[in-house]
Parts: sequence; C-alpha cells; structure tokens
Amino acid sequence: MHIDVKSEQPLFLQVARAIEDDILKRSFEEEEQVMSTTEISVRFQINPATAAKGVNLLVQEGILYKKRGVGMFVSPGAREKVLEKRREEFSQGFFRKMLQEAKKLGISKQELVKMIEGSDGQ
Repeated sequence: MHIDVKSEQPLFLQVARAIEDDILKRSFEEEEQVMSTTEISVRFQINPATAAKGVNLLVQEGILYKKRGVGMFVSPGAREKVLEKRREEFSQGFFRKMLQEAKKLGISKQELVKMIEGSDGQ
C-alpha cells in the first residue's frame, strides 16, 4: 500500500485506490481482513477520518464490508468489481483522451495499432 501526501489527489481517494491495488495484486483475497482505519492513519500519518472516508467509499461500492466489532473485509467478487471499475476508468479517461489526441495529430487507427504493438515489453 502506498500513499503520497504530496500528491494533488485527495488522500481518501489514495487510500481507496491503494486498497483496490492490493486486491488486484491479490495481496488481499475475498473474505480477508484489511488494515483498520487506525492502522492506515498511523502507518501513513494521516487523519483517521480521512482513512475512514477512503475505506467507507469502498464499502459503498461493495468492495469491502464491515463485520461488526471485528473490522473490514474484502467482499466476495471484489476483485472483479475493481477490474470492471478500472477498465471503465481506463476506457473513459486515458483511452478516450489518447484517441482524441491521435485524431488531432492525424494518427490513423492502423498507426495507433502499430504503436501499441511496438510498445509490447517496453
């Protein structure tokens, strides 16, 4: 898990994204307990309310769930939810912007495909 306090991205979003990253990397499996908001706030020296806001965002999205008196756990199907969410972000954000820029520069679809294929392994 990595948090960058100097980043422009809000800390609570970084907390949520870091937990998602750990789920994608299988550092946390379904039904496995994740760090508490207290542990997150101490480890990264951030406000506990900020850590809680990031965790609660994942609860709202169905990626984590709370066991009363025990802590937060990875929901069944969480990895697939995160993959779906990230693919949508990739498509709507990065990929769409790339296509718009390519169009401005007069780069054809074939040229884009060649660029993508040529970047494998780099």
